Amino acid sequence: MKILLVGNGAREHIIAQKLKDSPQSIELFCFASSNNPGIINLAQGYKVGDFSNENIISYAKENNVDFVFVGPESPLEKGLVDDLEKVNIKSVGPYMELAQLETSKSFARQLFKEYNIPVNPEFKIFESMDGVEEWLLYLEENFVIKPDGLTGGKGVQVSGDHFQTMNEGMALISKLIENGTRVIIEEKLIGQEFSLMSFSDGEHLVHMPCAQDNKRALAGDTGPNTGGMGSYSFSDGSMPFISDKELKDGQEINLKVMKALKEKTGKPYRGILYGNFIATKKGLKIIEYNARLGDPEAMNVLSVFKSDFVEVCLGIIEGNLNEKKVEFENKATVCKYAVPQGYPEDPIKDETINVDSIDTSKVDIYYAAVDKREDGIYLTGSRAVAIVAKHEDIYEAERLAEEEINNIIGPVIHREDIGKKKLIEKRIEMMNKLKE
Repeated sequence: MKILLVGNGAREHIIAQKLKDSPQSIELFCFASSNNPGIINLAQGYKVGDFSNENIISYAKENNVDFVFVGPESPLEKGLVDDLEKVNIKSVGPYMELAQLETSKSFARQLFKEYNIPVNPEFKIFESMDGVEEWLLYLEENFVIKPDGLTGGKGVQVSGDHFQTMNEGMALISKLIENGTRVIIEEKLIGQEFSLMSFSDGEHLVHMPCAQDNKRALAGDTGPNTGGMGSYSFSDGSMPFISDKELKDGQEINLKVMKALKEKTGKPYRGILYGNFIATKKGLKIIEYNARLGDPEAMNVLSVFKSDFVEVCLGIIEGNLNEKKVEFENKATVCKYAVPQGYPEDPIKDETINVDSIDTSKVDIYYAAVDKREDGIYLTGSRAVAIVAKHEDIYEAERLAEEEINNIIGPVIHREDIGKKKLIEKRIEMMNKLKE
């Protein structure tokens, strides 16, 4: 079986590993934007090029692939899955219309409203400054600014975190609207976030363990938003600060969203459905949906994935996911990203890093925004290397990840508090107080 993987981040590195771990005989090909040394070692064919649908389809046809696994969101936004289908190539990934669940925040909010899925915060969509000030006053100046399209996890601005006054918020909104961006302004939700991803074939869902991403650049949840500095998951598949009901509600919401998309578009959602939930005093709400595996959360859930990943992919494509065996180990995981100094605002680029001192009997290494050249592994400006540890005890997994990430040589930094007891207990305490 020939499989083409699109993308070359750490998420795609672990997807490649899981595809190759299958007991089935497969040939793996990868279409990438730079040389990921981990995927290169796993693939029979590896092509670096511009991520146009035409280029990817040409490479898929050239290698006569059976299906394509789309890793990142940008090819979904460009309708890669639709164009592949026109030449009779199947994909793990939703059609462009369905991928709007991620690529258009206004589409997602309006879908939940139309189909009575009660997860929206109070929100309004603006294309001009008309009515903005009144809406901000109604929200009592506690609000979140979201550009409508894709922003790589770095576009959301939150009052009290990213700006302090209503006027500062107004200036940010005005700038976005002047640039022709549609803006969603929402109430600021207080609670704890978690990611719940599900495999979907359009009719059936199989839920993965929960994970919690840590988006802020610096320890103690400070600094600018990033694509995610690291994440963790617990051995029971849940989080200590969410209830059994909240987990069940999240799974039910993913199911309702899958059905709503089918009803609205007439098309099955085939791929990964990823709800970024927040547990609040008023129940479970949605921060946003994504149309692919999370990065870094993919490293958590796939690290404990025990079944045949190729079989699950075929179940998604063929619509019989309910007949496939999907099992996860009962282990906790901690993922920490090494990022270039200055990330995300002014990252160092074109410097080398060395990971040879990492003990791979204790942790796994997944390469992200790096480029392998003849004289070494170069930073390309975004998250560079993910270090993942798993153990029955989350704090032991954290200790292993922290110990080994410090063995990377080069101009990189990481968030040392991800998965530490102090951070997790702080989040448990926060939710206990909120629900009093």
